[in-house]
Amino acid sequence: MSDTPNRPAPASPTPPAAPPRKHRGRWIVLVLILLALIALVVVHVLRGKKPARGAAPQVVTVAPATLGSMPVTLDALGTVTPTATVTVLPQLSGYLTEVGYREGQDVVKGQFLAQIDPRQYEISKEQAEAQLAKDRASLAQARADLDRYTQLNEKKSIAEQTYSDQKFLVAQDEAAVKSDLATIKQYELDLIYCHITAPVSGRVGLRLVDPGNYVTASSSTGIAVITTMKPTTVQFTVPQNSLSSVLQRVNAGAKLPITIFNSENTKQLATGTLYAISNQMATATGTVTLRASVPNDDEALFPNEFVNVRLLVDTMQNSVLVPTPAVQSGAPGDYVYLVNANNTVSVHKVTLGPSDGQHTVITAGLTAGQQVVTDGLDRLNDGTKIQPSTGKPGSAHGASAARMGNASHAHANAAASTGSAASATPAASGASAAETADAASQAS
Repeated sequence: MSDTPNRPAPASPTPPAAPPRKHRGRWIVLVLILLALIALVVVHVLRGKKPARGAAPQVVTVAPATLGSMPVTLDALGTVTPTATVTVLPQLSGYLTEVGYREGQDVVKGQFLAQIDPRQYEISKEQAEAQLAKDRASLAQARADLDRYTQLNEKKSIAEQTYSDQKFLVAQDEAAVKSDLATIKQYELDLIYCHITAPVSGRVGLRLVDPGNYVTASSSTGIAVITTMKPTTVQFTVPQNSLSSVLQRVNAGAKLPITIFNSENTKQLATGTLYAISNQMATATGTVTLRASVPNDDEALFPNEFVNVRLLVDTMQNSVLVPTPAVQSGAPGDYVYLVNANNTVSVHKVTLGPSDGQHTVITAGLTAGQQVVTDGLDRLNDGTKIQPSTGKPGSAHGASAARMGNASHAHANAAASTGSAASATPAASGASAAETADAASQAS
């Protein structure tokens, strides 16, 4: 028996556990099923989506560009300026004994207005006449003595000094007579001044002085104020940038007509003709003053009244005209929506000329006969499909509104903007019609 103790044999290493193949395969199957479901949903969604329908064409109003004439006008604020406004002042002092006019009365030149007490001037005239008689008698005596001294001097019977002195005495008496005559004329003029008459024809204002008052030649109030009512003038200003065209026409001999409207620019009051241009420019405002003559036979214009003036400078012939609502302003500048042959629109840049509110001149960028959109512009873009219409009532309304808006503009450029503003309502109505047509097509 061996003494060696029994030792346990070394344990062999434990082999690694096998992976759970069954669970891994299950997860792969679930992922594949999930991906298949997602693919099916995507395919179903893609197949179930309806094809997009094309946008319905926009219903708009179109109008052709035409050839016509366009008046070139300047609009300005003016003031009725009478040809004469006279304050009748007394030429001498005295008590006012009579007033011969009625307040607001129309008078003619030379008509009696007032009377100053003439008695003191009549007395002075009589004194001057008496002095004249005295001086004439002295002159007659001096002339008689001169005749006698002349005969004696020829015979050398008197001294030469006596003869010379007598000639000087005759000259002095003749001067005294002339002075008396001048004094008498002065008093006669004073008597004329006592009888005050109208220096011009016109309308008398309110009474400034009553009988019994003492008036003086230094009085600034005056007896009456007379203003000429007809003919009259209208004074207005134009900007310096517009002066060259006016001067060109005036220097060519043209008589430029003006039309005058009331302060609200709603009613025509009178017509006239430009006749004067100031010789200096106002540096503070950059304007020059013009004056027009107006007959004013019906006295529709009142002195110092504020009015609106429209000056016809020229008339452009054979110009390309489009309705003012067709003209738009934006990032491209001034443009119109031009109707293409395939019933689409394109943004077309143009150069604008004058406007009368209803039509605007296109100086470049458009030719007569081309179609432009005048109503329904708010939903248009470059390339938009349209359905043209030429007989839409809204367009007629827009043109009428533009003409009414033009009545209140102060300048030619303001007239175009006013016409565009007036066409906002029909444009909105055109857009509403387009929306209705689009909704109907989608509902069908």
